[in-house]
Amino acid sequence: MSNLDEVVTFPQLNKPAPNFNAKTTHGMKSLEDYKGKWLVLFSHPADFTPVCTTEFMGFATRAEQFAELNCELLGLSIDSVHSHIAWARSIQENFGIKIPFPIIADLSMEVAKAYGMIQPGASDTAAVRATFIIDPEGILRAMVYYPMSNGRSIDEFLRVLKALQTSDEYKVATPENWQPGQEVIVPPPVTMEAADTRKSEGYNYVDWYYSTKSL
Repeated sequence: MSNLDEVVTFPQLNKPAPNFNAKTTHGMKSLEDYKGKWLVLFSHPADFTPVCTTEFMGFATRAEQFAELNCELLGLSIDSVHSHIAWARSIQENFGIKIPFPIIADLSMEVAKAYGMIQPGASDTAAVRATFIIDPEGILRAMVYYPMSNGRSIDEFLRVLKALQTSDEYKVATPENWQPGQEVIVPPPVTMEAADTRKSEGYNYVDWYYSTKSL
């Protein structure tokens, strides 16, 4: 086992997200700076690469939609601040899209290792396409890892964020590919007595364990 293999860690869902204090294109940023807001922290393998460029443009063009959901965006790669700045300027000059969010310069790989962004099976020196959704209390609520060769769907992260916020507010679950306005899933009963009465409770009933309702 290599030294790198030994230090690879993975954050856990519904546990506090790893703290960080890192240099970014917008100055120093820490996890504490985002307390009270949702945060989407996402890594990319390298600046000035085509797939990453499309992803950053995707996040940038949807930044206002994330902001409307009380959510900030924060990028990361194992490149310098100067590289990040040059890349962001290149995107604006070549594609007419301004990158409005900070990008962490993680040359030491400290943040990347804490979040399990370094996957030796993919690369020992570059972060994979990892995305983390952190709630206003600093709890990690969702995480997705993509291979280096394939870009992410930014719309999916917007959808998941809306679903998480809906579940928190109404204490419900959401079905596959749920979209706002669609019915949500009522938590199933946990006792025999509750299962016996579920059909009469006024939900859209299929079986005792599966009932839905409109919000």
